[in-house]
Amino acid sequence: MKKLLLATALTALSGAAFAQDVVRLGTEGAYPPFNFINDAGEVAGFEREVGDELCKRAGLTCEWVTNDWDSIIPNLQSGNYDVIIAGMSITDERDQVIDFTQNYFPPAASAYVAQSPDVDLKGVVAAQVSTIQAAYVAESGATLLEFATPDETIAAVRNGEAVAVFADKDFLAPVVAESNGELVFVGEPVQLGGGVGMGLRESDTELKEKFNAAIQSMKDDGSLNVLIEKYFGPDAAKF
Repeated sequence: MKKLLLATALTALSGAAFAQDVVRLGTEGAYPPFNFINDAGEVAGFEREVGDELCKRAGLTCEWVTNDWDSIIPNLQSGNYDVIIAGMSITDERDQVIDFTQNYFPPAASAYVAQSPDVDLKGVVAAQVSTIQAAYVAESGATLLEFATPDETIAAVRNGEAVAVFADKDFLAPVVAESNGELVFVGEPVQLGGGVGMGLRESDTELKEKFNAAIQSMKDDGSLNVLIEKYFGPDAAKF
């Protein structure tokens, strides 16, 4: 889950989400299993299924838009889309510039992955730029090496640029499983963030209320837990 640094001023557009017939959902499309682009060139993953169901329950017509992670909040503020649904952790810093729904994914662990279990985690550690993991590494005493995409952080470990990568454990688990022993978890998991929520402009209170009600209904009937288990496995944190 991610933490965008506060680098822009709030430029919220009042009522923007309802000034049009379609609510635009902004995602990264590069953070499986939360969100990715499938072979048909479409947004897929956990958040695609959750987002489509939330729009259905809220009575909204929605479309998907992809955006690079490092500009995902500024482009929400600029009106390029109406909602962020991109594995974004709810944090106090972000809450100063945008608003959040209740979480649709519970607080989960972050973890280190390396090529050897005895690496020095105070060495060079890779993380995706502007994430809660990058902020944690920067404060840990390690040397932070930031990359624009999650795939680049993994590549940095494989090619020796970094001794380890620090990221969401749910993102790293399939990478480790598919590495044939090349990559291993190192150290203890670290709990960060307040869960993943939908980000909105602070002025879009009506839209927030609609999505909050839809999220709660999915929690109440268990359908959200079904999707969490589908994409993250039976041991994933649930509601």
